[in-house]
Amino acid sequence: MDNAIVIRPLWAPRRRIIAVSDIHGNLPFFQSLMDKICLTPDDILVLVGDLLEKGADSLALLRHLMALSKTHTLYPICGNCDGLVLRFFESDELDRRFFASYLPLHPESTLRQMAREGGFEQWEDLPQLRRDLRAAFPEEWSWLKAMPTILETDHLLFVHGGVPALKGMEELDRWGCMKNDNFLGQGHSFDKWVIVGHWPVTLYNPSIPSAAPMITQDRKIISIDGGCVLKADGQLNALILPSEDSEDFTWTAWDGLPVARALDVQPASTNSVNIRWGRSALELLEEGEELSLCRHLETGHTLYILNDYLRRGPQGLWCEDSTDYRLPVVSGDLLTVVKKTKAGFLCKKEGVTGWYYGRLSAIME
Repeated sequence: MDNAIVIRPLWAPRRRIIAVSDIHGNLPFFQSLMDKICLTPDDILVLVGDLLEKGADSLALLRHLMALSKTHTLYPICGNCDGLVLRFFESDELDRRFFASYLPLHPESTLRQMAREGGFEQWEDLPQLRRDLRAAFPEEWSWLKAMPTILETDHLLFVHGGVPALKGMEELDRWGCMKNDNFLGQGHSFDKWVIVGHWPVTLYNPSIPSAAPMITQDRKIISIDGGCVLKADGQLNALILPSEDSEDFTWTAWDGLPVARALDVQPASTNSVNIRWGRSALELLEEGEELSLCRHLETGHTLYILNDYLRRGPQGLWCEDSTDYRLPVVSGDLLTVVKKTKAGFLCKKEGVTGWYYGRLSAIME
């Protein structure tokens, strides 16, 4: 995809900056999050990539953002999912290597959403689909094409996946800046704040699943992908700065889950596991009505896993992201409820997912 596209806008002081990443076509979450933070035209909104794909409303979200960019200060950064949509418009390079297998399996994809709206869902004929989409969606194509790879200011840098260094960024491979897995695990440090998405933050902790933004003060990296759309307990995070030169970071999130108030105290557990994507192979020990006792093969840890989360594939039994972590709770805490079982509640508190075995007030939608 050629070299990275870097922009360096000048922002007036004392303008609030909001960074959001990995919306993945979830328009209701985005709208609810913007309502929650009371977005105004005076704010600067930076979307740190992967606006599209995986969710049900990618085309509607794209158009919503296009309209929002006419009334608000909006900087959309290109992520790898957005880049794939753009690459289909631009070139047939990935037709056989990717799109020929991807599109039949993903009716929710942006390209197929466009095809359905245009009334030409002949996605098996990729050259014809490309011609039709170019003719029917020129404004969307143009908007995607204008998305930069990196946004840099005096104190901040925004990029979807990550960068190895702050020098020579125009020479970096654009795709490598978008799809840069496990960026925090690569050991980089910077002298200005680097804000990234792409890699859900819950993948970093082997013990406790947290979707809250990770702020590493000593390395000046902030990772904000909350797993929106990808995970049942995923959330859409907003990182908030009062101005470009401030380090007074705060955050809020939207997860669309019902809320309840805890009535009992519960201490946190001290020996838990966070079973994550790609590391979730299991052995079934005892099948239950709602939860089954399993052994996590990577760690040898035994725990009860929701039957709804169990999956069987060619390599055997595995599960969606699961944990046996007990949340630290005091009476009066507000919790969002992921799952209700006879044994207890799978809940979230301040972005952290875990089990609560006390009583809850009536669950509020």
